[in-house]
Amino acid sequence: MRGSAQGAGGADGPVDAHAARLALLDSAARAAGLGTFEWDLTTGRLVWDATLLEVFGYDERTFGGTIEAFDARLHPDDLPPVTAALDRAIATRGVYEAEFRVRRPDGTTRWLTARGRALAGPDGAATHVVGVATDTTALREGELRVTEVLEQMSVGYYWLDADWRFGYVNAEAELILGTTRDTLLGGDVWELFPAAVGSDFEDAYRSVARTGEPRTFDAYYPAPLDGWYEVRAVAERGGVAAYFTEITERRRALALAEEGRARSDLLAAVAAELAEAADPVRALEAVLPHLVPGLADFAIASLLDEGGGSWRTRLHDVAALHADPDLQPVLDAYRALRVPALTGTSVIAEVLATSRPVLRVGSPAPEVIVRPGQAQDLLRRLAPQTLVVLPLRGRGHTRGVITLARCAERGEFVDADVTTLRDVTAQIGLALDNAHLQAVRRDLAEELQRSLLTALPQPDHLQLVARYVPATTGTQIGGDWYDAFLVRDGSTCLVIGDVTGHDLHAAVSMAQTRNVLRGGAHAIARPPAGVLAALDWAMHDLGITTMSTAVVARVEQTPEQAERGVRTLRWSNAGHLPPLLLHPDGRAELLRRRNDVLLGLRPHNARHDHTVALAPGSTVLLYTDGLVERRTERLEVGLERLRALAEELADLPLDEFCDRLVATLAASSGDDVALLAVRAFPQDRPRPPEAGPELVPGRRA
Repeated sequence: MRGSAQGAGGADGPVDAHAARLALLDSAARAAGLGTFEWDLTTGRLVWDATLLEVFGYDERTFGGTIEAFDARLHPDDLPPVTAALDRAIATRGVYEAEFRVRRPDGTTRWLTARGRALAGPDGAATHVVGVATDTTALREGELRVTEVLEQMSVGYYWLDADWRFGYVNAEAELILGTTRDTLLGGDVWELFPAAVGSDFEDAYRSVARTGEPRTFDAYYPAPLDGWYEVRAVAERGGVAAYFTEITERRRALALAEEGRARSDLLAAVAAELAEAADPVRALEAVLPHLVPGLADFAIASLLDEGGGSWRTRLHDVAALHADPDLQPVLDAYRALRVPALTGTSVIAEVLATSRPVLRVGSPAPEVIVRPGQAQDLLRRLAPQTLVVLPLRGRGHTRGVITLARCAERGEFVDADVTTLRDVTAQIGLALDNAHLQAVRRDLAEELQRSLLTALPQPDHLQLVARYVPATTGTQIGGDWYDAFLVRDGSTCLVIGDVTGHDLHAAVSMAQTRNVLRGGAHAIARPPAGVLAALDWAMHDLGITTMSTAVVARVEQTPEQAERGVRTLRWSNAGHLPPLLLHPDGRAELLRRRNDVLLGLRPHNARHDHTVALAPGSTVLLYTDGLVERRTERLEVGLERLRALAEELADLPLDEFCDRLVATLAASSGDDVALLAVRAFPQDRPRPPEAGPELVPGRRA
């Protein structure tokens, strides 16, 4: 067609109307920086402006003014499509559009975009093709640079057009998505990736398309990708571009780190509960809320008694917790009936036989766990889907078991859950073992201490009462003691003491100090100050290295005093709290006298005696610091509290008097408490019945 057009007509130029239109087009093109062209199909003459001449590497002399001059500078690969575009425009009298490369004489290549129209003559046939061309070399080079950057990026990139079809996919996106760009280009994103519909991907992409605001998010795409992705979606060229990278491994690492942190937090919380609870049952009750609902839907904690015999007689379900408050009564009822109903093949029996954890998955049959009856019916209502039973192991002993269950909605226990439960139960088992050992040690220490607190004498018209309360926590025992005995001159000797320390060593030291003092006081028949001075030397010579406070007192009576019915209290104080004297009129007095140094400081000390008259009806109270001392207050406050309470209780019998003092003051003490009280009765009357019978060692009844 181009050939026939070139051969038709003469060289007279275009018609006047066309000339005017072209002049206007040329002016507009120059203003816009465009090159203009006119091709007269009747004469074959091709007219270019200066802009096009420069782009093609021609000048007025070298440009031949024919279509062949145009074809000569086209890139060979672009000549066929450009020729076809011109032929279509001429044949249809329509629009001509083309993009092509120009090879210039200097060896450079320029990109041009041309747009024009074929104009018809009076007979309707095309007579001219006019248009403009733009040098797009810089733009093409920019696009190439952008493409090169996109291809070299370590981040996936794709662009979706306004119809949600893939318009560009870089190499990294091909790797991440596991498919080629040929498969994706032109395809609808919602059809190629159906799981994205209704997901965070669709929500973010449509938001970007609607608002133009970028969105950054993490999202998971299921199989076949089965991965997590970090995506930044932005508005671009009328569509949406996505920059993305796979973060599956990072998410897994974060999940593992979070699991580790949660596991550490759980172990720390359980350790704190076990440190606060001394009683095993209370310890298990405190631990279960950390396991339910965090790791299980319900749990039962059991303790196993020591000794021989069947586990059925030694196992006790001591605590149970359900995540659903409505099912807690059902679980409580099941717990009360479970142990006797357990079968010999139950998972609990297996764990007790092997001391190894056992996991049962898939709706364990109730008849395999418990025998038919009410317990089995209750278990059906609880409907466990997965059971795990773990032993609570101490040092070579199984102290109990914990049963944990999940229902169908919760899913199965995974390996991480079982690992965490192993750590928790190991911690619980060790704590129970420690509690058991502490209880044994405490019992031994208490037994030792109580064995040293001998029976009190009950001389004529004197009533002696003693009380001992061990510390309420741990093995805090051993330092406090009391003693009372008769010496050869008939006096009654009273002793109260407190050895430093609260352990078995303190108990042994207390026993040594007590026995040496008792023997010395009986043998040397000296006043209290002399007894304590001799004890200083004895402790030094016998290697008793602990220090102790003590009060040694004697209730004495001369023949003249016996005629008048009065007595004398003589005492010496080695760094101890002052005795309390309750007068017959109910007035209480702290006998504050000079305190000498503690026992055990040095072998020679100056000791002093003090005396006070005891009228009939008087009561003397010796006590240790656990009765009055509190960490948050001054000692004087505690002493005044004791004095005031003694006045309130003055009218009570001596046994009741001591009981009330202990109940009121020792309840808030964390220390041992020992007290020794003596009450003097009138000698011209019979011994009161509340004082009990007279009891003097070595004297026949």
